[in-house]
Amino acid sequence: MTEKTIPLLPCRTELIQSVVDFYTALGFETTHLQKSPYAYAVVERGAVELQLYGMKDYDPATSHSSCYVLTEDVDGLHAAFRAGLKAAYGRIPTRGLPRIGPLKDMSYGVRQFLATDPTGNTIRVGQAIGDEEPATAPKETFARALHMADLFADSKQDYPGAAKIIDRVLNLEDERPTPVQRVQLLVLRGDIAQRLGDTEAARARLEEASSVPLSTEEQEAARDALARLGDLRG
Repeated sequence: MTEKTIPLLPCRTELIQSVVDFYTALGFETTHLQKSPYAYAVVERGAVELQLYGMKDYDPATSHSSCYVLTEDVDGLHAAFRAGLKAAYGRIPTRGLPRIGPLKDMSYGVRQFLATDPTGNTIRVGQAIGDEEPATAPKETFARALHMADLFADSKQDYPGAAKIIDRVLNLEDERPTPVQRVQLLVLRGDIAQRLGDTEAARARLEEASSVPLSTEEQEAARDALARLGDLRG
Protein backbone atom coordinates (compact mmCIF):
# COMPACT_ATOMS: atom_id res chain seq x y z
CA MET A 1 0.00 0.00 0.00
CA THR A 2 0.98 3.59 -0.56
CA GLU A 3 -0.04 5.88 2.25
CA LYS A 4 -0.52 9.63 2.05
CA THR A 5 -0.87 12.17 4.83
CA ILE A 6 -3.17 15.14 4.20
CA PRO A 7 -3.03 18.06 6.65
CA LEU A 8 -6.43 19.40 7.80
CA LEU A 9 -6.08 23.06 8.70
CA PRO A 10 -8.69 25.26 10.40
CA CYS A 11 -9.77 28.64 9.15
CA ARG A 12 -12.32 31.24 10.10
CA THR A 13 -15.50 30.40 8.20
CA GLU A 14 -15.98 33.74 6.47
CA LEU A 15 -12.33 33.83 5.39
CA ILE A 16 -12.32 30.59 3.42
CA GLN A 17 -12.54 32.33 0.04
CA SER A 18 -9.60 34.62 0.87
CA VAL A 19 -7.63 31.58 2.05
CA VAL A 20 -8.35 29.75 -1.20
CA ASP A 21 -7.32 32.86 -3.13
CA PHE A 22 -4.03 32.91 -1.21
CA TYR A 23 -3.22 29.33 -2.15
CA THR A 24 -4.24 30.06 -5.73
CA ALA A 25 -1.62 32.81 -5.75
CA LEU A 26 0.93 30.22 -4.59
CA GLY A 27 0.08 28.03 -7.59
CA PHE A 28 -2.38 25.65 -5.92
CA GLU A 29 -5.46 24.38 -7.74
CA THR A 30 -8.77 24.39 -5.88
CA THR A 31 -10.20 20.90 -6.30
CA HIS A 32 -13.10 21.36 -3.88
CA LEU A 33 -14.82 24.37 -2.36
CA GLN A 34 -18.07 24.54 -0.44
CA LYS A 35 -19.48 27.24 1.80
CA SER A 36 -22.57 25.41 3.07
CA PRO A 37 -23.73 23.56 5.03
CA TYR A 38 -20.20 24.13 6.33
CA ALA A 39 -17.06 25.69 4.88
CA TYR A 40 -14.56 23.24 3.42
CA ALA A 41 -11.91 23.48 0.71
CA VAL A 42 -9.22 21.33 -0.85
CA VAL A 43 -6.20 22.85 -2.60
CA GLU A 44 -3.47 20.94 -4.40
CA ARG A 45 -0.09 21.75 -5.93
CA GLY A 46 1.61 18.71 -7.39
CA ALA A 47 1.90 16.14 -4.61
CA VAL A 48 1.00 18.66 -1.90
CA GLU A 49 -2.63 18.59 -0.78
CA LEU A 50 -4.12 20.74 1.97
CA GLN A 51 -7.67 20.54 3.26
CA LEU A 52 -9.22 23.50 5.06
CA TYR A 53 -12.29 23.49 7.27
CA GLY A 54 -14.24 26.44 8.61
CA MET A 55 -14.67 27.36 12.27
CA LYS A 56 -17.00 30.22 13.12
CA ASP A 57 -15.05 31.59 16.09
CA TYR A 58 -11.53 30.75 14.93
CA ASP A 59 -9.02 33.53 15.70
CA PRO A 60 -6.24 33.86 13.08
CA ALA A 61 -4.17 36.00 15.46
CA THR A 62 -3.74 33.10 17.88
CA SER A 63 -3.36 30.32 15.30
CA HIS A 64 -0.59 27.76 15.77
CA SER A 65 -1.72 25.46 12.95
CA SER A 66 1.09 24.41 10.67
CA CYS A 67 2.47 21.73 8.39
CA TYR A 68 5.85 21.01 6.83
CA VAL A 69 6.46 20.54 3.12
CA LEU A 70 9.76 18.95 2.07
CA THR A 71 11.04 19.83 -1.39
CA GLU A 72 14.12 19.40 -3.56
CA ASP A 73 13.93 23.01 -4.80
CA VAL A 74 13.19 25.36 -1.92
CA ASP A 75 14.74 28.33 -3.70
CA GLY A 76 12.53 27.74 -6.74
CA LEU A 77 9.37 27.44 -4.67
CA HIS A 78 10.21 30.55 -2.69
CA ALA A 79 10.69 32.53 -5.90
CA ALA A 80 7.48 31.13 -7.41
CA PHE A 81 5.44 31.87 -4.27
CA ARG A 82 6.77 35.43 -4.07
CA ALA A 83 6.02 36.06 -7.74
CA GLY A 84 2.49 34.68 -7.36
CA LEU A 85 1.79 36.78 -4.28
CA LYS A 86 3.09 39.93 -5.94
CA ALA A 87 0.86 39.31 -8.95
CA ALA A 88 -2.18 38.68 -6.75
CA TYR A 89 -1.68 41.38 -4.11
CA GLY A 90 0.36 43.96 -5.99
CA ARG A 91 3.16 43.52 -3.44
CA ILE A 92 4.96 40.77 -1.56
CA PRO A 93 3.35 40.60 1.90
CA THR A 94 6.04 40.15 4.56
CA ARG A 95 4.12 41.22 7.68
CA GLY A 96 0.67 40.58 9.10
CA LEU A 97 -1.70 38.12 7.44
CA PRO A 98 -1.07 36.76 4.90
CA ARG A 99 2.71 36.86 4.66
CA ILE A 100 5.75 35.06 3.32
CA GLY A 101 9.05 34.94 5.16
CA PRO A 102 12.65 34.94 3.96
CA LEU A 103 14.75 31.96 2.95
CA LYS A 104 17.11 30.89 5.71
CA ASP A 105 19.67 28.17 6.29
CA MET A 106 18.62 26.81 9.67
CA SER A 107 21.10 25.41 12.17
CA TYR A 108 19.12 22.16 12.36
CA GLY A 109 20.03 21.21 8.82
CA VAL A 110 17.36 22.62 6.50
CA ARG A 111 17.02 25.59 4.21
CA GLN A 112 13.48 26.84 4.64
CA PHE A 113 10.90 29.61 4.49
CA LEU A 114 7.46 30.12 6.02
CA ALA A 115 4.26 31.16 4.27
CA THR A 116 1.24 32.06 6.42
CA ASP A 117 -2.26 32.25 4.96
CA PRO A 118 -4.96 34.84 5.82
CA THR A 119 -6.32 32.71 8.64
CA GLY A 120 -2.98 32.07 10.35
CA ASN A 121 -1.96 28.62 9.06
CA THR A 122 1.79 28.46 8.51
CA ILE A 123 3.22 26.30 5.75
CA ARG A 124 6.90 25.58 6.34
CA VAL A 125 8.75 24.69 3.16
CA GLY A 126 12.20 23.20 3.55
CA GLN A 127 15.03 21.34 1.88
CA ALA A 128 17.65 19.28 3.69
CA ILE A 129 21.17 20.71 3.65
CA GLY A 130 23.86 18.05 3.30
CA ASP A 131 23.80 14.51 4.62
CA GLU A 132 25.16 14.93 8.13
CA GLU A 133 22.95 14.81 11.18
CA PRO A 134 22.70 18.43 12.43
CA ALA A 135 23.25 19.46 16.00
CA THR A 136 20.19 20.37 18.04
CA ALA A 137 21.46 23.91 18.45
CA PRO A 138 24.82 25.61 17.85
CA LYS A 139 26.98 26.38 20.85
CA GLU A 140 28.89 29.40 19.55
CA THR A 141 27.47 32.58 21.09
CA PHE A 142 26.21 34.41 18.02
CA ALA A 143 25.18 31.37 16.00
CA ARG A 144 23.16 30.21 18.98
CA ALA A 145 21.58 33.65 19.36
CA LEU A 146 20.52 33.59 15.70
CA HIS A 147 19.14 30.08 16.13
CA MET A 148 17.14 30.97 19.23
CA ALA A 149 15.91 34.33 17.94
CA ASP A 150 14.68 32.66 14.74
CA LEU A 151 12.77 30.10 16.80
CA PHE A 152 11.25 32.76 19.04
CA ALA A 153 10.26 34.98 16.11
CA ASP A 154 9.01 32.44 13.57
CA SER A 155 7.96 29.38 15.54
CA LYS A 156 6.67 31.00 18.75
CA GLN A 157 5.95 34.47 17.33
CA ASP A 158 7.43 35.83 20.54
CA TYR A 159 8.87 39.00 19.02
CA PRO A 160 9.84 40.71 22.31
CA GLY A 161 11.66 37.54 23.37
CA ALA A 162 13.53 37.35 20.05
CA ALA A 163 14.46 41.03 20.28
CA LYS A 164 15.83 40.54 23.80
CA ILE A 165 18.08 37.69 22.64
CA ILE A 166 19.56 39.76 19.82
CA ASP A 167 19.96 42.93 21.86
CA ARG A 168 21.84 41.03 24.56
CA VAL A 169 24.47 39.55 22.24
CA LEU A 170 24.90 42.74 20.22
CA ASN A 171 25.76 44.54 23.48
CA LEU A 172 28.40 42.04 24.60
CA GLU A 173 31.75 43.69 25.29
CA ASP A 174 33.96 40.60 25.51
CA GLU A 175 32.82 38.94 22.27
CA ARG A 176 32.12 40.25 18.80
CA PRO A 177 30.18 38.62 15.95
CA THR A 178 31.75 38.11 12.55
CA PRO A 179 30.65 40.66 9.91
CA VAL A 180 28.26 38.08 8.42
CA GLN A 181 26.76 37.29 11.82
CA ARG A 182 26.41 40.99 12.57
CA VAL A 183 24.47 41.57 9.36
CA GLN A 184 22.27 38.55 10.05
CA LEU A 185 21.54 39.69 13.61
CA LEU A 186 20.84 43.29 12.62
CA VAL A 187 18.54 42.33 9.74
CA LEU A 188 16.59 39.95 11.94
CA ARG A 189 16.36 42.63 14.66
CA GLY A 190 15.13 45.16 12.12
CA ASP A 191 12.60 42.65 10.83
CA ILE A 192 11.34 42.04 14.38
CA ALA A 193 11.13 45.79 15.07
CA GLN A 194 8.95 46.20 11.97
CA ARG A 195 6.67 43.38 13.12
CA LEU A 196 6.37 45.14 16.49
CA GLY A 197 5.50 48.41 14.76
CA ASP A 198 8.66 50.19 15.93
CA THR A 199 9.61 51.85 12.66
CA GLU A 200 12.35 54.01 14.15
CA ALA A 201 14.19 51.04 15.66
CA ALA A 202 13.69 49.05 12.46
CA ARG A 203 15.17 51.85 10.35
CA ALA A 204 18.18 52.21 12.66
CA ARG A 205 18.98 48.49 12.69
CA LEU A 206 18.55 48.09 8.93
CA GLU A 207 20.73 51.11 8.20
CA GLU A 208 23.36 49.71 10.55
CA ALA A 209 23.20 46.37 8.74
CA SER A 210 23.62 48.00 5.36
CA SER A 211 26.75 49.82 6.56
CA VAL A 212 28.63 46.66 7.65
CA PRO A 213 31.56 46.18 5.24
CA LEU A 214 31.57 42.72 3.64
CA SER A 215 34.01 41.05 1.31
CA THR A 216 32.70 39.28 -1.81
CA GLU A 217 32.93 35.96 0.02
CA GLU A 218 31.09 37.39 3.04
CA GLN A 219 28.38 38.84 0.80
CA GLU A 220 27.75 35.35 -0.56
CA ALA A 221 27.59 33.91 2.96
CA ALA A 222 25.11 36.63 3.96
CA ARG A 223 23.06 36.48 0.74
CA ASP A 224 19.78 35.52 2.43
CA ALA A 225 20.08 38.27 5.05
CA LEU A 226 21.00 40.81 2.36
CA ALA A 227 18.00 39.78 0.27
CA ARG A 228 15.79 40.23 3.33
CA LEU A 229 17.41 43.60 3.98
CA GLY A 230 16.40 44.68 0.48
CA ASP A 231 12.81 43.56 1.07
CA LEU A 232 12.54 45.34 4.40
CA ARG A 233 13.97 48.59 3.13
CA GLY A 234 11.56 48.43 0.21
